[in-house]
Amino acid sequence: MSDVIELKKLVKSLQQASSDKETIDVLQVLKKEAKITEAILRESKAGLAVGKLRSHATKEVSELAKEVVRQWKTEVDKEKKAAGAKSPVLNGKPAAPSRKNSVATPTTPTVSTPGSISNGSTTRTTKTDGINTDVTRDKTRDKCIELLYDALAFDSGAPSELIFQRAKAAEDAVFHTFNGTTGDYKTKIRSLVVNLKDKKNPGLRESVVSGDLPAAKLAKMTSQDMASEERKNADKKIKEENMFKALGAEEQQAETDAFQCGRCKQRKCRYRQAQTRSADEPMTTFVTCTVCNNRWKFS
Repeated sequence: MSDVIELKKLVKSLQQASSDKETIDVLQVLKKEAKITEAILRESKAGLAVGKLRSHATKEVSELAKEVVRQWKTEVDKEKKAAGAKSPVLNGKPAAPSRKNSVATPTTPTVSTPGSISNGSTTRTTKTDGINTDVTRDKTRDKCIELLYDALAFDSGAPSELIFQRAKAAEDAVFHTFNGTTGDYKTKIRSLVVNLKDKKNPGLRESVVSGDLPAAKLAKMTSQDMASEERKNADKKIKEENMFKALGAEEQQAETDAFQCGRCKQRKCRYRQAQTRSADEPMTTFVTCTVCNNRWKFS
C-alpha cells in the first residue's frame, strides 16, 4: 500500500478510533502494508498522527507506535541514501542557499520522520536545518524562537518550514501575553522549552507542530497542563495519597465489612467521610483495606 489517498484514509481511521483495539489494528496495518517515502509522509501527515501515539497511556499502543516510527525512519533513510545527498549545481558551482525575509527555509529538512533520535541520527536544531531566526530585530526574541524551534524539532518529522512557523507563533503569543520581553516572558519561554523538550512527552510536541494545540492556548498553559499523561497520573496518585494522610491521621475510623477490597477481595476495611467539595455536594468516603492497605475513595 503506497497510495497517499489510502494512507490518508488509514490516518483518519487512526484518529477516529474509539478503542485501544481499533488503534492497534490500524497501527498493525500501517506497520505491515504501508510503503513509505518522504513525499508520502509529508502529504499524508501519517508521521504526525502516529508520532502522537508514542505517548499513549496504553503501553501496547505506545510501543507499537514507536515501532512504526522506527520502521518508517529506516525506510526514509534508505530512500535518501539511495538517492544520494547531492547539492544542486549552477554553472559548475554549488548553489548558495536561498534566503527570503532573512529566513533560510530548506525544502528538505535534515530529518524528515518522527523518532530521529531512536536510531542515533543527529538531533534536529536550527543549525542542522539551516534556519535563520533573526526575524524580529530583537536579540532576546530571536533567541527564544531558536530555543522553541530546537525543542519542537529535535525528534520531529515535520518540514522545517512548518516547525519554524509554529516556533514563531508560540514566541509571538508569549510576547503579547506578557507585553514584551519581561521577566515573566522569559520565565514562560523557559517553561515551554523544558516541557516541549521532555523526551517522555512527544504528544505535546506533536500537538503544537500539527496545529492541534494553538499557540495562544500554549502560551497560557501551566507546567501541569503541559505534562504527559504518565506524569499527570503519577501526580494524581500522589495527590490522593496526600489527601488520605491529610484528612486527620488521628481521626477515628469506623471498621466495616460493607466494602470489598478490589485488590485482595477481603471485606475487612476502615472508612471515614469528609466534605472535600462544596456543601451541596455529597461527602467523599475514604476506605482503607486493613489486610493489604489498599486505599480508594468514592462520593
